[in-house]
Amino acid sequence: MISPKSFYDELVRSNIKFFTGVPDSLLKDFCSYVLDHTNIKRHIIAANEGNAIALAAGHYLATRKPGLVYMQNSGIGNAINPLVSLADPEVYGLPMLLLIGWRGEPGTKDEPQHIKQGKITLNLLDSLNIPYEIFSDSTKNFKKNLETAIDMMYKKNTPYALVIKKGTFQHYELQNKVKTNYCLSREDAIKLVVDGLTSKDVLVSTTGMTSRELFEYRENSKQGHNKDFLTVGSMGHSSQIALGIALSKPKQNVYCLDGDGALIMHMGALAIIGSQKPKNFKHIVINNGAHDSVGGQPTAGFNIDVPSIVKACGYADVFTVETAGELKDKLKEMNSLNGPVLLEVRVNKGSRKDLGRPATTPLQNKKDFMDFLSK
Repeated sequence: MISPKSFYDELVRSNIKFFTGVPDSLLKDFCSYVLDHTNIKRHIIAANEGNAIALAAGHYLATRKPGLVYMQNSGIGNAINPLVSLADPEVYGLPMLLLIGWRGEPGTKDEPQHIKQGKITLNLLDSLNIPYEIFSDSTKNFKKNLETAIDMMYKKNTPYALVIKKGTFQHYELQNKVKTNYCLSREDAIKLVVDGLTSKDVLVSTTGMTSRELFEYRENSKQGHNKDFLTVGSMGHSSQIALGIALSKPKQNVYCLDGDGALIMHMGALAIIGSQKPKNFKHIVINNGAHDSVGGQPTAGFNIDVPSIVKACGYADVFTVETAGELKDKLKEMNSLNGPVLLEVRVNKGSRKDLGRPATTPLQNKKDFMDFLSK
């Protein structure tokens, strides 16, 4: 395994001192080390991976020094446009080092949403003409590999990718943790939301721990799962899935169970919801100020005024709650209000160590959910 400190020190020695990206579970030890040891002006946790590419581009234009952009391989999709139309040698030729976590690597067990992405990750890099090196827990001479990558990056004025397998980095415990003292956990809030729905309401939940906790509560309560669409991938797109359903089923309340990181990733979606003004659209954002599913690194969730942003985008009503009593009261109110309406629930980060994963396949979830909507 590679020590996050040794890797970081070697990057700094090579004059790579600017870091940006979206945290990933395979990179969480390195990302946590960067968070603890880098000035906030030189480490930006970006809204999405495309934004991170642009940040690194701006840094290079201003300093002539490349930055490092980290992401899960699922984020390559967000990054493709600026990689091809901005950083590519045939356009501006902007060198930067990409650190990509290889979820769904062929031959390894992973979640359904990562399987396809894992199969095509290297093919995507080949198609983009981005040179790459694969790092694993058996990589011995990473300094030499890194030196080669940086040398090629400069010579060809190109992004260069380091594809990181599971277990490559040694464990590092994040020290710079967001500390809050709210009354609820995310799981507490999800249980209260589910309990506040009517028998006709449907729920679209965002990726990560949110969908896992929703599935487990339904399972333990023997409620069935046909009213829930679990967006296990496609981070940041749950609200638009919910909007598509709401516009097609105007007489049925559609709830979107969102997260702060997902909301920020594609915040432009709020303007589309507000402009469409679906009366049956109910948006619940569980804000814990962290990318909780991939290491707990902070988002900008606690640094922005979510209600004011949403109100400016055209939502009819917006609320913020922090306690169980407030949440129960506002859920009752939301059920009778014309939307779009948003409820921000501020909670502490963290989840149970024994939290399970959905036992049904995405295809089964889709079928059951569509059958319920058709009734």
